[in-house]
Amino acid sequence: MQTEKATFGAGCFWGVEETFRNVKGVLSTSVGYAGGTQQNPSYQDVCTDKTGHAEVVEIQFDPSQVGYDELLDVFWSNHNPTTLNRQGPDVGIQYRSVIFYHSPEQQASANASKIKL
Repeated sequence: MQTEKATFGAGCFWGVEETFRNVKGVLSTSVGYAGGTQQNPSYQDVCTDKTGHAEVVEIQFDPSQVGYDELLDVFWSNHNPTTLNRQGPDVGIQYRSVIFYHSPEQQASANASKIKL
C-alpha cells in the first residue's frame, strides 16, 4: 500500500490529532513541534515563543481512501486560521495555523485551498 504524509498545525496538537484520527483513510498520527530553530525542543522551550516552533500533527494516510485536498478541508474547517498565534484559549506562536507540505503537489494544493477561503 502506498502511503503519504501530511503535516498541519492548527492549535493545541492533541485536539487536532483527535480530529484527524477520525478521518477514514488516516492510518496514523503523531504530534510534535516543527518550524523552529532549536533541535528537539521541550514543551517549556516552545512556550517561551523564542524557538519559533508550531505544535503540529503528522498524518500518515492512504491516498486511495482520502485525498490530500480532503485533509486540507478538514484542516481549514476545524480551526480559525484568521486569529494570529492563537486558537481559542491557547495563545502563543506555537498555536499558529500552518501547513508543512511534503511535495510540490501538496504545496500547490495548500496554496490553492488557502486562496479559496
